[in-house]
Amino acid sequence: MLRYILWRIAVMVPTLFLISVLVFTIIELPPGDYFESYVSELRAMGEAADMEEIAALRERYGFDKPAPIRYFHWVGGMLRGDFGYSFEYQLPVSSVVGDRLWLTVLVSFVTIVFTWLIAFPIGIYSATHQYSWGDYGLTFLGLIGLAIPNFMLALILMYFANIWFGTSIGHLMDQKFLNEPMSWEKAKSILEHLWIPVIIIGTAGTAGMVRRLRANLLDELQKQYVVTARAKGMNPFRALVKYPLRMSLNFFISDIGSILPQIISGAEITAIVLSLETTGPMLIKALQSQDMYLAGSFLMFLAFLTVIGVLISDIALALLDPRIRLQGGSTK
Repeated sequence: MLRYILWRIAVMVPTLFLISVLVFTIIELPPGDYFESYVSELRAMGEAADMEEIAALRERYGFDKPAPIRYFHWVGGMLRGDFGYSFEYQLPVSSVVGDRLWLTVLVSFVTIVFTWLIAFPIGIYSATHQYSWGDYGLTFLGLIGLAIPNFMLALILMYFANIWFGTSIGHLMDQKFLNEPMSWEKAKSILEHLWIPVIIIGTAGTAGMVRRLRANLLDELQKQYVVTARAKGMNPFRALVKYPLRMSLNFFISDIGSILPQIISGAEITAIVLSLETTGPMLIKALQSQDMYLAGSFLMFLAFLTVIGVLISDIALALLDPRIRLQGGSTK
């Protein structure tokens, strides 16, 4: 196990290096850079741009140098903890992401917990009561949850909340708390608004997890060891939890590799529709404006979380399922 973990950690270094090259290349593919986009935007609004100031900024941040030099400057800064400067927000990247990051973590973490608490009981019930009216009803609701996109559900809730209750759904807090330091009143406002994006984002995730848990658990319940346990008179609940449920959770553990970056990135489209103060809309805006340091550092952070999540899921799978081994060996 230790040898495997050390090997995977060693492989992470070239993996992240290749990802950084790919991220930098993709960001560099569109013609021009942030400063050219900024000048074009000013001219479109009929304003004059100070070209001397633009040239000084380009020289200051190395945009007058070849791409390979800018790449190593960017990577070297990240290794030192310097993630660069956001031209769009005119602040260091760490300062721009800071306030939005913990709000994104809060929304995503509560959404994941909400998904697990709803999906697990429903999935177990559907599998143990196959083809019952309850199974059909829950399956129907699950299919509806999968069929309706999150952004569409957000638009529907916004419409009916405004028509029925005269309430405007949007943001993670009241307007008066935007850009204000954290206080008890602001925290209460965040908690009051939190349930709306949690329900919207968690709907599709809950439906998908119910379907997968039901399918995997049904497959395990048909196996011989479950029939034998029942024939020996084992308690039905214990016969369900000890082996079949445990074996059917492999997909759940495998999802850890994608859950970690999702906690940080959040549901981008839903966040844009609801005007949430999370990092998803900020990333999309940074990519559109070619804010290289903000977009690149953010994408590299997500890649790092993905690599760590995959490692954690592989180790957890080996501990959960005795059929999985991290090292192969000859068998006779």
